Amino acid sequence: MLEIKNLHAKIGDKEILKGINLTVKDGETHAIMGPNGSGKSTLSAVLVGNPLYEVTEGEVIFNGKNLLEMSPEDRAHEGLFLSFQYPVEIPGVSMNNFMKAAINEKRKYEGKEPLTAGEFLKLMKEKRKVVELDSKLASRSVNEGFSGGEKKRNEIFQMAMLEPKLSILDETDSGLDVDAMRIVAEGVNKMHTPETSTIVITHYERLLDMIKPSVVHVLYKGRIVKTEGPELAKEIETRGYDWIKEEIGEL
Repeated sequence: MLEIKNLHAKIGDKEILKGINLTVKDGETHAIMGPNGSGKSTLSAVLVGNPLYEVTEGEVIFNGKNLLEMSPEDRAHEGLFLSFQYPVEIPGVSMNNFMKAAINEKRKYEGKEPLTAGEFLKLMKEKRKVVELDSKLASRSVNEGFSGGEKKRNEIFQMAMLEPKLSILDETDSGLDVDAMRIVAEGVNKMHTPETSTIVITHYERLLDMIKPSVVHVLYKGRIVKTEGPELAKEIETRGYDWIKEEIGEL
């Protein structure tokens, strides 16, 4: 599904990604962990086409297509989704109108007819159940006045509506209490299929107890320096990152 080869990226004059290599196959869940400032959020921003970042070297192939040549909108239409660490509020734009526009733009890209009002409302009702989203929240402006947990739950609701092929969760667990984290994790797990994949960016092993990764990577100073199975997250939770730095000759 996703093939990243020798990816380098910078913001301004500062190089942040320094040769990322990563392969994500259909149906896999990958976790990316690492100390603050390692480039985890930069990687997600580069994949979705954030214009603040400049790719200076490397390639990214998504389902056989050159991702780096696509606009951010086309990347989304092709099935890429990012759940933001800090979801923004959009006052004056209702969730209903926001989601209807997003879904119908995707359908237009795919050569399909737009959903009727009835079809859309039926889909909204079905997907709200996935993340236990209150109907009152769904009818309000996008994220306006939402708590941190409600914003994250709303992000997963949007993910459920759009049914992406690859979902990137950028520290979705940040600021969540145990109940909110459980609901978010259950929503992600319910949407997982053999044809869809997920990249989970997190600092904490507790989320990975709920969203079981196939593979865990450690990203450090712009490179993936260690890749192992789910047990790596538990070791990091216990020992931190210093032993990995020592292993690669940084200590």
